Order: sequence, then structure tokens, then C-alpha cells
Amino acid sequence: MFGRKKIAIMGTGKIASIMADTIKSTKGVVCYAVGSRNQETANKFASEYGIKKAYGSYAELVSDPKVDLVYVATPHSEHYENVKLALSAGKNVICEKAFMLNERQAKEIFEYAESKKLFVTEAMWTRYMPMRAKLNEVIGSNVIGEPTMLTANLGYNISAKDRINLPELGGGALLDLGVYTLNFASMVFGNDVTDIASICTFNNLGMDMQDSITLRYKDGKMAVLNATALGLSDRSGVIYGSKGYIVVDNINNIDAITVYDNEYKKIANYKRPRQITGYEYEIEACVKALDEGWLECPEMPHSETLKMLNMMDFIRKSNNIKFPGEDEIVSAFDSTSAHNEEAYQIEETYQIEEKQTVENTEAAEIVEVVDDAQNDE
Repeated sequence: MFGRKKIAIMGTGKIASIMADTIKSTKGVVCYAVGSRNQETANKFASEYGIKKAYGSYAELVSDPKVDLVYVATPHSEHYENVKLALSAGKNVICEKAFMLNERQAKEIFEYAESKKLFVTEAMWTRYMPMRAKLNEVIGSNVIGEPTMLTANLGYNISAKDRINLPELGGGALLDLGVYTLNFASMVFGNDVTDIASICTFNNLGMDMQDSITLRYKDGKMAVLNATALGLSDRSGVIYGSKGYIVVDNINNIDAITVYDNEYKKIANYKRPRQITGYEYEIEACVKALDEGWLECPEMPHSETLKMLNMMDFIRKSNNIKFPGEDEIVSAFDSTSAHNEEAYQIEETYQIEEKQTVENTEAAEIVEVVDDAQNDE
């Protein structure tokens, strides 16, 4: 259809497949091209998802003059080179999380994009979802009083995957899973973090398989975050307040938000609207940004990406997690950093809070106020 933005997918893995399916059902865009390092793989992907153009190299993909936006769906280790390649060809970019291996790479990319007046954003999908706004609305209503602490966890049994296991692919649980818990904390409590304490367990290649992270904020709030690539977790987030608490079912794609009062009674439940896959919101945000001439998305501005990477740099440095060949990481202790006003302090090992479990709910476009006598769904 005339006027639709033409999106090119760089990479042909699982997440690229989900995005190709998503774009099919998203208004205002078309999945126009796909690029792989192998022509046969590109052809197969294009045939499966009805994509017009298939390229056997990324250089060919970004050279297509009809491409409006490149979606980078390659391993963490490749993001810097892949995004820079697309930008050098004059293409706007949305790049999967974690955006880069470290903050320094991200700074260079953002500066380069700005110099070329090109749009670039991180595909941290939870930042773009409507349930993010709903959660902020519920917290802002003062229904649980003053929020004081939160916990969040995310875990899948994915330790056998190369992208998790291998240092050369930017592996480990932190950049793949921990990044979601850090973003969840950021969306709820902001980024005025003064202290970070973290401990990890490792595979035989030095990649973190499990991470426990505690954040302390300038105003005294705390966040306790857990990520594991060794087992399945309930994926819940719990926000503690002076008058009650909120349970978030699945921080990775919020299914429901449930509010409890100071007597532990459920008083409200907000369910997720129907969605295609959840990836459509970041694409819609990109389309709006391109139409408005913006160089970043307000849902995930460059400053937020840099802050998340700054904290992950510090956590990796504290736990001696290194990737071969990555650029020298800017130390989080550097007082000259524009993104780190106060140095993080290493704390003693902390007690992990008991996680609150929640039951799954079906996605539906409704809000339910729960009776005192009503049982959990």
C-alpha cells in the first residue's frame, strides 16, 4: 500500500521471525527486505514471510534505496558494527536490546547518528507498551501510598544457547535478561541510583548465568532484581507501598497489574489489551518518530539506553565479566561521566527478598475492580 514505511530486517533468528510476523499485521508498515550473511538463508526467510527482497549480505541490505528503517536482530556482539553499517548507508535504525555491549559503543553510535541526522532507538519493547503507562497511572494514583521498594525477576532455562554461553557473542544473563529487570526498576523508580550491589554465578567461560542486583536510590528507595538463564521464574514484579502493594504479572510483557490494600485484599486488577505480539508498539513508535522528524523515541530516549548500559558496565566490571574485543569500558566510577553523577558503591552481599508469585491471566481489553470477597483469578 502506498505510503507504508518499508522495514528491512537484519538477521534471520527467532526474534527476526517474530518481528516479520508482527509487521504483517501492523498498519503503516511493510516488511520489505531481509538480510543474512547467507543468500540461501535470506531466500528461505523471505519466502516464509512473504518478503519482497532477500539479500545475502548486510551491506547489500542497507544499500537498498527503498528501505526506510532497518531492524537489527543480530547477537549483542554484532550490534555496534551492524548499526554503524546501516547508519553509514543513511538508514534509520531500531536495534534489539541490549543496544550495545557497553556504554561507550552506544555513545559513539548516538553521536554518529546525530551527525548524520538519522533516527536510532533501542528495541526495549517493554518501554513502548501501553501497560507501562497503566502501571505509572496506578502508582501515581496513590492507591498504595508512597512506593518504597520493588522486586523483579526474570528467568528462562536458556543456558545451552550460544548467545548466552559464549563471550564472543556478548553472552550471559545480564545483557539478555537482567536488562529487563533494570529497565523495570527504571520505569518505576527512575535513575537516581547511588549504590549498586551485585553477585553472579558463572559458566566455565566466565559468562554470568545468574545475577542478583540491588539498587539503592538517593531518596532511600530500593530495588532487588534477579535474573537467571538456568531456570524458569514467575517473571513477577512487586512494588511495595506504605498503604499496599502492586503485583505485576510478567515484567517481560505485562499480562496484568493487581493492586492489594494494607490488609492484603485484592482491590483492583488491570489486564493487558489485546496485542499482535507486543512488538508492534515499538514499530508504531518508530513510524511516529520518523513522521515527526525525531532522531529518538520519547519512550526510550538515548539517555535511558545510556543509563542502562552504564549500570550494566558497572555490574560487569564488579563481577569481572568481559567480552573479547570490546572497546575499553568507561568506568562507572569516572566522575566526569555525564551519565553518572555519583559513583556507585559496592555493598556487602545482601539477602534476597522472597518473591511474590502471581497467577496468569488471559489477555483482554478490560479493567476489573475486585470485590473483597472475590477469590484470586
